[in-house]
Amino acid sequence: MDHAADAQRTDLMTITRFVLNEQSKYPESRGDFTILLSHIVLGCKFVCSAVNKAGLAKLIGLAGETNVQGEEQKKLDVLSNEVFIKALVSSGRTCILVSEEDEEPTYVEPSRRGRYSVVFDPLDGSSNIDCGVSIGTIFGIYHLNDSHEPNLEDVLQPGKNMVAAGYCLYGSSCTLVLSTGTGVNGFTLDPSLGEFILTHPDLKIPKKGKIYSVNEGNAKNWDGPTAKYVEKCKFPTDGSPPKSLRYVGSMVADVHRTLLYGGIFLYPGDKKSPNGKLRVLYEVFPMAFLIEEAGGQAFTGKIRALDLVPKKIHERSPIFLGSYDDVEEIKALYAAAEE
Repeated sequence: MDHAADAQRTDLMTITRFVLNEQSKYPESRGDFTILLSHIVLGCKFVCSAVNKAGLAKLIGLAGETNVQGEEQKKLDVLSNEVFIKALVSSGRTCILVSEEDEEPTYVEPSRRGRYSVVFDPLDGSSNIDCGVSIGTIFGIYHLNDSHEPNLEDVLQPGKNMVAAGYCLYGSSCTLVLSTGTGVNGFTLDPSLGEFILTHPDLKIPKKGKIYSVNEGNAKNWDGPTAKYVEKCKFPTDGSPPKSLRYVGSMVADVHRTLLYGGIFLYPGDKKSPNGKLRVLYEVFPMAFLIEEAGGQAFTGKIRALDLVPKKIHERSPIFLGSYDDVEEIKALYAAAEE
């Protein structure tokens, strides 16, 4: 037995240890945020385990039927939603939750209330479950400064007011990417320990990338600047090589690749969906927050994404995010079209 190697394994930077280290930098901190994050991490582990079994459960005829206890087997996205709502409420640190799965926000009962509001998409890309494509959970956290009765205004805030954002990608490995406003860090789940280990410290997105990511099936409905930009990716006029196209159709997977390899991810508005498809609060904001923290940019076609003030909890917005220089190019095209 290799004791030296085993001792080495206990010297790992787990996500718990990482967050506690961060907390110690703020002597006035009460640890509420740390507790909230540990409940989100638990939710991610639970969903990761459920995602891995999904195909199997279907194989033996469970999904959509009742099990031996007479409980209805839930579809994965419904299950994930319940897992996160329960994890967040039981943390005792939240007061209002907005989920992609629920039409109305969830208000936490006064006895279990805290000072944070969480917006999340429990299982983004869930239409991809059956074909084994990566899916994920996206979340953003707001802090409420005073202890008033929680209301909608507490979550209808611009993304720049978020105190933290992240996503968990359920793919070939389970990866959690998190920012608390001081850079971006990536953690990978070690299944043998059941712990998220820091594997991607201080992630920085390359200043320019070689990949563009967009659903080209919508091309006939695009506006001028988007069409021009994609044309430029394929047929550059400055002698540079064309960009490669990569599009999974699962936002977490596409943004994760963009963050690691650079490039640009676009979900523009078009004639069919003038506001695009992606929801502001729990898709656009958290991803824009992470990309900016990693040194990239996020733009709506009009303004910086994090400056947007949502009017409704399920509002949508076009989004262009990724490497600084690549987003700068599309901003220039939109500015030229304005003139």
